[in-house]
Amino acid sequence: MSSRFHRTLVEESSDTVSVVDEDGVIRYVSPSVEDLLGFEPDELVGEGVYDYQHPQDRATIAGAIERVVTGDSDEETVEAQARRADGSWCWVEARVQDRLDDPDIDGILINSRDITERRKQDDQFQQLAQEYRTLLRTVDDGIFFVDVGTVDGEYEFTFERVSRGYEEQTGLTTDKMRGSTPKEVFGETVGGELREKYGRCADAGKPIGYQEEVPVETGARFWQTNLAPVVTDGTVRKIVGITRDITARVGREQRLEDQKQQLDEFAGVVSHDLRNPLSVAKGRLELLADEIDSKHIRPIGQSLDRMEGLISDTLVLARQGEVIAEQTAISVSALLDDCWDGVETEDATLDVEDDLTVEGDEGRLRHVFENLLRNAVEHGGPTVAVRVGRVGDDGIYFEDTGPGIESDVGEKAFEAGYSSAENGTGFGLTIVEQIAAAHGWSVGVSEGSDGGARFEFTGVKILSDAAAR
Repeated sequence: MSSRFHRTLVEESSDTVSVVDEDGVIRYVSPSVEDLLGFEPDELVGEGVYDYQHPQDRATIAGAIERVVTGDSDEETVEAQARRADGSWCWVEARVQDRLDDPDIDGILINSRDITERRKQDDQFQQLAQEYRTLLRTVDDGIFFVDVGTVDGEYEFTFERVSRGYEEQTGLTTDKMRGSTPKEVFGETVGGELREKYGRCADAGKPIGYQEEVPVETGARFWQTNLAPVVTDGTVRKIVGITRDITARVGREQRLEDQKQQLDEFAGVVSHDLRNPLSVAKGRLELLADEIDSKHIRPIGQSLDRMEGLISDTLVLARQGEVIAEQTAISVSALLDDCWDGVETEDATLDVEDDLTVEGDEGRLRHVFENLLRNAVEHGGPTVAVRVGRVGDDGIYFEDTGPGIESDVGEKAFEAGYSSAENGTGFGLTIVEQIAAAHGWSVGVSEGSDGGARFEFTGVKILSDAAAR
């Protein structure tokens, strides 16, 4: 083929072709340099090629030229930054060849192409890879990667790698697991269960979460696991799993369940085995009072009443502190009216300043309101005034005009058994706090606007003016 044909190919190529002498002086550059760098070819001929290289990359180009000239290499491909006509820099890939013995070229041939976008992508990939490595090194939760393949139309799952946190929590390393199936790592039974879950995630094509039991050599047994599929061209190719050791939490929950069962049994004993003989004692005391007149009758009756109050409060404490599953809309003013009628209030007064509708369990809130009303009358006397209203966006206050709570008492008032009243059981405010907590509320006590006690509930879900009950 003619040299004219070759020259036409060079001049029409999107790659930029340059010829430099051994000193790095540009003797020829193809027209495509205008697209690459923004220069006219004539502007560059006679210039030093290194003057258009970034200072930190000049040694890279010079080294490539030296290696091909000395015969250490037939061809060198390097990446370097070149200066554009507007002063900016772009990344180019340069393929360097010694063509000094070619009579048509007689120089160092350099083919260059713009790889700026590719370098940006490479930098992004490197950054993602670094973030990925950092994630695997630093996250405490266990992370594992499962390759998804198919054999005879059935899924085949093999572990690819696991994070540092996974290795520490399970005692299983990437080296032990890589390329192995769930059954090979965890045995036939547990591995089969894992395979079923991975298959469910692959079939769904979306994340799934569950709690599972997978015993490992570190002693961990229960896990909260989330799986996410990695989809390529519409097919799940990989599953990424994140798992957290919840063995301690499950143990606590089991102990709490055992304690609850014991508490329920205790409540049954209190309700039946103590109330029955107490009722007999009160009945016999009434008969005895009809037969004789003794100064001991009244104290005995008061003691039996106190015992009955203790039994009632104990039952409430045993049965009312659980988290509430179902809540309904409740009118605070209507419920307070019912509670007011059920408490001996003598000449006390009740003022409900805001007609609120809240979400809660009516039966348990009845215990709260009755205990607070009873507490106000017991401490504030027969003429005490009680006010109830809204505070903030999620609060209810309940205050009276009684003597208030002493400054050194504070939150101690909610402790079981604490009472400043002579005949108090010490459980009333404990019941208030536990039922509030079961609703997700918090309760605190402070001095009211008139010097009495002020109880504030926060975290209350206050509804709009919808009808309640």
